[in-house]
Amino acid sequence: MNHILREDIDNILKENLNWDKFKNTNVLITGASGMIGSYMLYTLVELNKREHYNMSLYALVRHPEKLNREVLPYINIINQSVTDPITADVAFDFVIHTASPASPLIMREDPVGTIAANTIGTYNTLEVARKGSGKGYLFISSREIYGQPYENQRVFTEDTYGFVNPLDPRSCYPEGKKAAETMCVCYHKQYGINTKIARLAHTFGPGMSIYDGRVQADFLKNVVNNEDIVLKSDGSAIRTYTYAGDATLALFYILLDSDDIVYNISSEDSTVSIKQLAETLVGAFPERNLSLVFDIPKDAGNSGCAPFTLGILGSDKLKSIGWKPVYSLEEGLKRTVEFIETNY
Repeated sequence: MNHILREDIDNILKENLNWDKFKNTNVLITGASGMIGSYMLYTLVELNKREHYNMSLYALVRHPEKLNREVLPYINIINQSVTDPITADVAFDFVIHTASPASPLIMREDPVGTIAANTIGTYNTLEVARKGSGKGYLFISSREIYGQPYENQRVFTEDTYGFVNPLDPRSCYPEGKKAAETMCVCYHKQYGINTKIARLAHTFGPGMSIYDGRVQADFLKNVVNNEDIVLKSDGSAIRTYTYAGDATLALFYILLDSDDIVYNISSEDSTVSIKQLAETLVGAFPERNLSLVFDIPKDAGNSGCAPFTLGILGSDKLKSIGWKPVYSLEEGLKRTVEFIETNY
């Protein structure tokens, strides 16, 4: 396993969480070959190996070949789409639902598939949890459910919301996430399932694709290829970024050590404009002599990227139960570049 990923997993497992809850359990992770899903899976594989917890780990994936070969002897693979009924004859104790398109390119070209993964997929996984013990169900939601802030609204806490246009096809992602969140609280109320919702800020790190069309992916692709960083907008939109290792630790806090249902995950110190994100990357690798270049296309509004220009996630609620990010924005970006360049 790549040393960057291993260091992150070691940091996660050092935390004094209620890891014992995983003893003698069946755990299902959907989207287990994606960035967040793979972090969760690899962490639990390592926990099982170290502590002999007798966990049975199930990875639901459409592309098993994307999984790290080192973990294959320690997991069971369910090869299917999350939008299909899950018929595995297993009573799952924990279900971690991370499967969802994250690429703006997919959201633009396949809005139906995008909303299906977050609605039908969530229904299917909640049904699986209902048929098991219901000890823990974790849904990976998004900052996008908050939409565009209203006037004088800057920080989103878990009980404040902005505007999302339901008639915009690009809303397939945030509206799908919102419907899935409602399903989670309905299953909690009606069936007593211990559902948890994690609203992630923009997340990057080992395991992400640098070809998925997101801004941070495009910029990292430029750096890896020793190209000038190209901005396709004026770069004024504000985003809060979180390194994947820190986000994964937060997810375990929410799943194992939280009392409430919904939590924001964000490294608030890593709140920057898109232009500042590009400048941070240029500054992090001075030896590459990279520059910042503006190349704004005429049809900039059809990129598939979220239209929101502002909206910082507040994470005080999560920090109150003990979580705090380890890495700064620049440190996380450096680790991501090192992972990409040494792993591929």
